[in-house]
Amino acid sequence: MTRYAMITGASSGLGLALAEALARRGRNLILVARHRETLEPIAIELTQRFGVEVLLRACDLSQPLRLSGFVLELEEGERRIDLLVNCAGQRTYGPFLAHEWADEQDLLEVNILALTRLCHAIGNLMAVHGGGQILNVASLASAAPGPWMACYSASKAYVLSFSEALREELRRTGIKVSVLCPGPIRSTKRHIPRLEGSSRCLSAEEVALYTVRALDKNRALIMPGRRNRWLAFAPRLLPRWVSRKLAGVIHRRYCPIGAE
Repeated sequence: MTRYAMITGASSGLGLALAEALARRGRNLILVARHRETLEPIAIELTQRFGVEVLLRACDLSQPLRLSGFVLELEEGERRIDLLVNCAGQRTYGPFLAHEWADEQDLLEVNILALTRLCHAIGNLMAVHGGGQILNVASLASAAPGPWMACYSASKAYVLSFSEALREELRRTGIKVSVLCPGPIRSTKRHIPRLEGSSRCLSAEEVALYTVRALDKNRALIMPGRRNRWLAFAPRLLPRWVSRKLAGVIHRRYCPIGAE
């Protein structure tokens, strides 16, 4: 039976970089994103460059009914997924009360509910086949409360805690669970202009390469960059009120949306 690595959020950024890194290693892929038209050229390019099979599935993970249909398709299908990469995610910046609730709800649906649902569905399929590997993408923002990015930071704290708990639960089933906590990733889009455009940030390709190597070693917590590891450890040494105030100062400085 042909085996596949399934990657959500695969049309851009880190998800795309992880897809390329895995294809370079000869992995067959199932790419998931909202829009089929953005996935099609990616699938063609990866197939031509690396000679792997690349399937694609358009699914808006923020829509529960569409997610349920996708999960049913996976459960009834014959393709074996031995690596699940939950990379799809959404972010909001600025004051919580100033956001449209629909935007915050979409964030929670994608970052928490869809990720958890896919872990449950694919995890059960992996257990039937005797094992597999799950990679959930959290964030450096999971290390402390995140004023001005409240829902995003809280959602990533959930991903971190959930993934570590799941790793212990599934240890004897042959399913390996890892969680990736990258810092800001250098991006040409520059969602956070003063931060993501910095040369101090790793590129998506650098993070992806570090990540696939860490997966080979079955690392529980994957945190690329020595500077990021120090930043993640620092909140443990500080009172929580200090951590949240420092996080608030940083987020107010770098948020593209005014926090006044």
